[in-house]
Amino acid sequence: MDLKKIFKTANPIIGVIHLLPLPTSPRWGGNLQAVIDRAEQEAAALSSGGVDGIIVENFFDAPFTKEAVDPAVVSAMSLVVQRLKHLVTLPIGVNVLRNDAQSAMAIATCVRAQFIRVNVLTGVMATDQGLIEGQAHQLLRYRRELGSDVSIFADVLVKHARPLGSPNLTTAVQETIERGLADGVILSGWATGSPPTLEDLELASAAAGGTPVFIGSGATWENIPKLIQAADGVIVSSSLKRRGRIEQPIDPIRVSQFAEAMHRGVADKSKSASAPLSMNSSIAVSP
Repeated sequence: MDLKKIFKTANPIIGVIHLLPLPTSPRWGGNLQAVIDRAEQEAAALSSGGVDGIIVENFFDAPFTKEAVDPAVVSAMSLVVQRLKHLVTLPIGVNVLRNDAQSAMAIATCVRAQFIRVNVLTGVMATDQGLIEGQAHQLLRYRRELGSDVSIFADVLVKHARPLGSPNLTTAVQETIERGLADGVILSGWATGSPPTLEDLELASAAAGGTPVFIGSGATWENIPKLIQAADGVIVSSSLKRRGRIEQPIDPIRVSQFAEAMHRGVADKSKSASAPLSMNSSIAVSP
């Protein structure tokens, strides 16, 4: 897929809004307006700081269910995303944790969001919620049934999980794209705030065959110039928050700092791609 059609850039920064606890979650505070207010503040901070897109997650609903979330969560997230659509002009995505891809697709389609994130699209992962099975067949058929054009960005060997079996990264990427029909793939480190290695990103990009590859965790203004050399875009949260602490709100100054570093990395990538081969790098031909 062409990322420019959604984000107006081939190398998007997608900032994450972690919603405060929603109805029925263990830490629900009983005030949906507080959830909306915080989300609107963070959307404004991300937009002013220079991101290219936003994704909304029910991150503070932990511990998560591994299957369908309560209807109250779907209702609340629909309302929040709809409010954000009226506040900012950026493309918006939805991630319903831990893996309720059909609810994410329903929300995104109804409020005209542009993409969703799916933690486990194919395969089986052992997680703190138990075994989670990818249900790509259901999701793709549901998207067709809805007449939706929402894009699906899927994690490969997702963080906070271990695969059942031992698929290598190349195979996992290829199957997520070729058999799961993901529109883009996401590569993370082992946990929230942990980045993927440059080597893994290079492997994933080679296996993806032109399908976009996103950095899904651990990106900072210090490492993004290097990591973006082997990826197409980045989904970022922790490092954009005050003092880099996950429970804090988004800091627009940190967003701007990250965006500047990302743009430097993209510029370096463009220079490398367009640089002519030196005489020493010519290919030898056997006589």
